[in-house]
Amino acid sequence: MLGIERRRRIMEKLNEEQKVYVSELAKLFGVTEETIRRDLEKLEGKDLLRRSYGGAVLNEHTSDDISFVKRSTILSENKRTIAGRAARLVHDGDTIMVDASTTCLALIGELQRHKNLTIITNSVRVVHDFLQGPFHLISTGGTLRPDSCALVGDVTLQTLRRYNVDLALISCKGLDREKGVMESNDAEGTIKECMATQAKRVILLADHTKFGKTAFVHSFDFDRINAIVTDEPMTTSWRDFLEKKHVERID
Repeated sequence: MLGIERRRRIMEKLNEEQKVYVSELAKLFGVTEETIRRDLEKLEGKDLLRRSYGGAVLNEHTSDDISFVKRSTILSENKRTIAGRAARLVHDGDTIMVDASTTCLALIGELQRHKNLTIITNSVRVVHDFLQGPFHLISTGGTLRPDSCALVGDVTLQTLRRYNVDLALISCKGLDREKGVMESNDAEGTIKECMATQAKRVILLADHTKFGKTAFVHSFDFDRINAIVTDEPMTTSWRDFLEKKHVERID
């Protein structure tokens, strides 16, 4: 296994378990503990983790803004699963708003066989990566948040409010049955709320680690959501809750 692939899998394991141990990783990947320590040192150098005695931990808080680069290394396979499932909810000719999340970026990649799609986004990565794509792309403009590759602010909101769309495809930092859908910062939380307001249907894309997780800013409540797409089967309590809220679940 190449080092870059091993480090990607270390980050996925760390995101799921919050802490990893050098000895366990060495056995898992069939390499020496010194190799794992070098991997962790490289990942710490990219601000992806914090090394601790015998291993490493995530250093994440409700208001943490995880960089786009870091997010792209976390649960990448799970995001592709979500993207594939969400793509089935999109139809030829749809008008869509998508946020600047890595999950939505993966989703756009799954939509390239669809025809006549209009995509409105505040993501500079979506615009850059799909310049030659088969879509009618509309960039919101706005103030760039470099770490998240997101455009935000009044200009972004004014652009979004000009359009009424079929679908809003939105990710989140966390969701809680009492606290609703949450984001790590006001600027992007406001953008996602606006997208939800402008759409006939709102599809939330959330991997299994987001359920029951609290983040800093409330974006909107479950009564704004039509469907949630995730990567692993939901618990019975979440299934019952979403059924009561009349939210379709795709897990």
